[in-house]
Amino acid sequence: MVSQSNVPRGQPGAPSPWPAMVNMQSPRDPMVDGGQRGYGPGQTPLNSGAQWRTTPRGGSGGGTLAMAGSAMGGGGGAQRRTTPLLLRGDKEPMRGGSVLQSSHNKSAGRGNGGRKKATSLGVIRLDYDYPPAPGDIDHPGSFGYDVYYRVVPGLTFSMCQAGKLTPEIEAKFQEAINWLVDRGVNGITGDCGFMMYFQKLARMSTQIPVFMSALAQLPAVTCAFNVNEQIGVLTANGKTLKPMRSLIKDECGVDPEEKRFVIVGCQDVAGFEAVAAGGKVNVAKVTPGMVDLCFKTLKANPSIRAWLFECTELPPYSDAVRAATGLPVFDAITNCNFFIAGMSDNARFGKNDWQSSWDGEQANYKYGDNLSAEDRANLVNKAS
Repeated sequence: MVSQSNVPRGQPGAPSPWPAMVNMQSPRDPMVDGGQRGYGPGQTPLNSGAQWRTTPRGGSGGGTLAMAGSAMGGGGGAQRRTTPLLLRGDKEPMRGGSVLQSSHNKSAGRGNGGRKKATSLGVIRLDYDYPPAPGDIDHPGSFGYDVYYRVVPGLTFSMCQAGKLTPEIEAKFQEAINWLVDRGVNGITGDCGFMMYFQKLARMSTQIPVFMSALAQLPAVTCAFNVNEQIGVLTANGKTLKPMRSLIKDECGVDPEEKRFVIVGCQDVAGFEAVAAGGKVNVAKVTPGMVDLCFKTLKANPSIRAWLFECTELPPYSDAVRAATGLPVFDAITNCNFFIAGMSDNARFGKNDWQSSWDGEQANYKYGDNLSAEDRANLVNKAS
C-alpha cells in the first residue's frame, strides 16, 4: 500500500486537501447503496434500502432514515447541513422535528436500480402570490425536470428590491435554502431578479450551485462576443437595475453601465404593467409589444448580438424575440437549464444509465405549500 503522505496532491492516492467532514458525499448524493464511503466522523453508513423519501408516488411505507450531508461552513453563522432526518410515511421533515405534507413524494437519494435520482431544481420564492404564465419561473411547466418551491415568509418584493433583510427574514431565507438542500436539489435559484442581492448569503449555506438571478449568465454571454458588440438587457423597469451596478460588478465581473450593455425597461409595454400590479399577464397581448420593443432597441443599437432577459416574468416572450430578431435570448429558464445540465446524464456518449430519468410529472404546487402552519400564518400575502 502506498503511503498517501508521500504522494503529491493531484495524483491517485494523494491525501484530500479538505477536512474530513468536507470529504464526503454531496447533499445531492448522500447515499451509496450498501457502501460506507463519504461520511464524516461520527456518521454511520446507510443500508441499501435507505432513501430520502419513503416511497414513490402512490406508495406506502414506514419510517426511513435519510442523511442530508455537507460540511459546516460559511460565514455569518450559517451552517451547512449534516443532520440525519427521520422521514415518516408520505410526509416531509422540517427542521426542528416537525413534519408537513409535501407536494413531492419522490426519492431524493438514489433512483431505481441504484442509479442516482433525476436532476431537480430548487426555487426560493418571494412572499408574493400571482398567477404565473407558462415560461415564468414560478410555473413548474417551464422546466423539463422536477422543481421544488419554498416561499420565504416576509420576503416581500419591496424588501427584495431594497436588497436588505431583517435578521428574522435572513434566518427564514437560510432555512428555505436548507430545506431545498434537504430535498436533494442540484441547484438553487430565485423567482425574482433582485434576489441577486442574496447570492452571497445563499452560497454561505450550501455547496451546490447557486444562481439567484438570470444575471449569473452575463459573464459567459459577454465573453462570447467581441468587445465592440453589445448585449441588450431587458428588465421589468430600467431604473431599478441601476442601484445593482456595484453588486453586478462584484458577482459577475462586468459593469452594466459599460457601453456594451444596453439596459431596456419593459415598463411601457402595453399589458406588462400587470407584473407590477401582481396580476395575471396576458402573454398573447404583451408579446407583440415586447417584440416591437426589441426591434426598436436593435434599430437604435445595431451592434446588439444577444439578449439577456433579467426579469423572471420575461421568458414567456423569449421564443417570439428569438424568432423575430434572429438573436439568442438568455433568460431565467436558460440560466437554470445551464446549471442543471451540469449534473444531468448525457445519453449520447460516455457512461450511461447511472441516473434515473425524469418521470415527466411536476408536483401540484400551490403558493404556501411546503411551509409549517406557523410559517403560513406569517405570510404577508396569505395563501388561499
